[in-house]
This record gives sequence, structure tokens and C-alpha cells, in this order.
Amino acid sequence: MKHHLIALLACLPLAAGAAAGISKVNGSIRVTADQPVGDVENVNGSIHVEAGATVGDVETVNGSIELAERATAGSVESVNGGVRLGAQAKVSSINTVNGVLRFAEGVQVSGDVTAVNAAVSLAKGSNVGGKLANVNGKMTLESSHVGGRLETVNGDITVGAGSRVDGGILVEKPSGFTLRTRRVPKIVIGPDAVIAGPLKFEREVELYVSTRAQIGPVTGAKPIPFSGNDPD
Repeated sequence: MKHHLIALLACLPLAAGAAAGISKVNGSIRVTADQPVGDVENVNGSIHVEAGATVGDVETVNGSIELAERATAGSVESVNGGVRLGAQAKVSSINTVNGVLRFAEGVQVSGDVTAVNAAVSLAKGSNVGGKLANVNGKMTLESSHVGGRLETVNGDITVGAGSRVDGGILVEKPSGFTLRTRRVPKIVIGPDAVIAGPLKFEREVELYVSTRAQIGPVTGAKPIPFSGNDPD
């Protein structure tokens, strides 16, 4: 019994080390599928989580974040750098300031996706359980689902064919003062798309709605119907 106890205690530090997080200041971080870790943090450098790997929260300041196919993580946060999620990747939430967010097919986000200056594209079969929001940058949904609301201030929105948004759409009025002419956001609801919640526009927009789409009540804009695949 004594020998078994000693052997078990000897293994405990290795097990704890295997589950520890990774933190760096400069340089990239790569997590392999056979390297289970906790939180992954970086300051100046990218983070790459390889296919099938599982990590905790992922965060960097200056650098991109990439989760390969079937990778799993907690929250994903980036300040200056894009976020790319491979097919069937799973995360709890995403928050970025400057960058591009790209989802491959079948990506699953259980919570919110929020951004400031970022274009966001959801590929076929992707799902966001919470809201999808940005300030500047185009949002594109391709046969995908958002459980919450789409929110933007200056961005264009395209809800592509077969997509569904349960929480509606909100385009907020810009705050602050500027002498520059503000662009008018373009909102497109494609064929067989469904916007289950209300569409509220606090500023001028161009709202194009397919004759085959289903939408909730609209305030602040007049829908312009179109019959083809897109209004152009």
C-alpha cells in the first residue's frame, strides 16, 4: 500500500502541470490536440489551437486567434487581431475590438459574439446562442442561426438564404458629434430567411426584404421588397 501511495503522489505534479495554462508576453502560442491545457494568454503574439484540442479561455492583445476544426475553448478575446474558427469548433463566447471574425461550417458559440470594429461572417450550419453585435463592420449570415439579436451602429447586415435570427435586429443611432457624412447601412434579408423578433432602426437604413422571407414588426424603416437572390 505504501509503495502505491508514493507512486500516486509522484504522479500528481505531472497531472497538475498537464492541466496548467499557458501565458506569454512575446511570441506565438500553439496548442496541440494531445496537450490539454487551461487558460491561454498572450500579449504580443498569435494563438493557434490545433484540430481537436481543448483549452480554457483564450486571450491575446496584439495577435490573431485561430481554433482549428473541432477545437473547443471557453471565452475567446482579442484586442488587435482577427478570430478564425474552424469547422465544428465550439466556444462559449467571443469578444474582439479590431479584427475580422470568420466562422467555418458548423461552428457553435453558446453565448454572445461582440465586436467593435470587425466584420463578422457565419458559414453554413453555424450557431450563435446569444446576440451578435458590432459597431462598425459588415455582418453576413449564410444558412446559419443566431438565438439572440443582431445589433450594429454603422455596419451592413446580410441575413442570407435559409438563415434564422430569433431575437430580431437593432440598428442603433450613432452617438457623439462628427462633421463627416454618415453612411447609410444596408440591411438585406434573403430568401427563406426568418427574423422572428422585431426589426428596430434608430437611424436611416436601406432595408431590403425578399418576398420569400419572414420578418417581425418593423419600426424606423420601410422595407423594399425584392424577388431574386439579392436586391442587386
